[in-house]
Amino acid sequence: MLANVKSTPLVSAERSLPPRAVALMLMLCLSWGFNQIAVKLALPDIPPLMQALIRSAGALPVLLLIARFRGAKIFVRDGTLRAGLCLGVVFGIEFVMIYRGLALTSASRAVVFLYTAPFFVALGSYRFLGERLRASQWAGLALSFAGVALAIGVPQADVDARVLWGDILIVGGGALWATTTLMVKATRLRHAPAEKGLIYQVTVSIPILALAAFLSGETLTHRPGPLALSLMAYQAFWVVGLTFLLWIALVKTHSASKLSAFSFITPLFGVVASYLILHDTLTPVFGVAALLVIAGLFLVNRPGSAVPAPTDPLLNVTET
Repeated sequence: MLANVKSTPLVSAERSLPPRAVALMLMLCLSWGFNQIAVKLALPDIPPLMQALIRSAGALPVLLLIARFRGAKIFVRDGTLRAGLCLGVVFGIEFVMIYRGLALTSASRAVVFLYTAPFFVALGSYRFLGERLRASQWAGLALSFAGVALAIGVPQADVDARVLWGDILIVGGGALWATTTLMVKATRLRHAPAEKGLIYQVTVSIPILALAAFLSGETLTHRPGPLALSLMAYQAFWVVGLTFLLWIALVKTHSASKLSAFSFITPLFGVVASYLILHDTLTPVFGVAALLVIAGLFLVNRPGSAVPAPTDPLLNVTET
């Protein structure tokens, strides 16, 4: 599947992200951080898997309208069907694993384990995209991850098998999140409009999430209130319909490993949002954690001397 991409020069992991990309990533991380609060606030009215189903279904018409407005050719044959269907399946299973994992483990543990995703992206980028990180950049990833763990709370060792199974599901969800990022850049989808890649994802995920919600016994026990409906609109129209679209566009044009590293900021924004909206406690430890994340991102994005990238026989491309 990942061998279908044409020989195209890829962005080097040695180059820093431009200011515009950094600004967009900060906006995306802020949106995703608040999304965690939106999911939590809507739970009394709408179960988690049904939230994921509704947001995919709601995002689809938004994406079609954006594609029409921009003149993106969505329904032409361009050899992306197989990659797109696989991408949609991975996207759907990703959220099934994450939401099922959340039912078994704590939210703080889930956040820590979900943000193993940048490590999977870094490894996959080396294997499939020819992006080679320096030792200092790997250290930056580790430093940012340590900051997230410190901000959320380092997972306890004395946990039962049920919680550990939830942790495994969350790590699996993080790995699939990384897989979707790599597939966008390492298949024929790289040459398709960003809208088409995301339309594949949300369309295919709808029946997967519907089946998962049915098998989990999720139902609406009452009519959702205005708050829950507005939060679902935020998730569907803004988070999936717009921020996910911007994410795909960024991944197609910049280093996947560097962009993924920026996602470490998301849980920090989530903690701040919890403090401002849910009145959760914000301790001085959070300040230290934020500094660790920022220091890690500095190491990941600091320019360095060029490192020769390997030629990957699977892609038949060499990084430039």
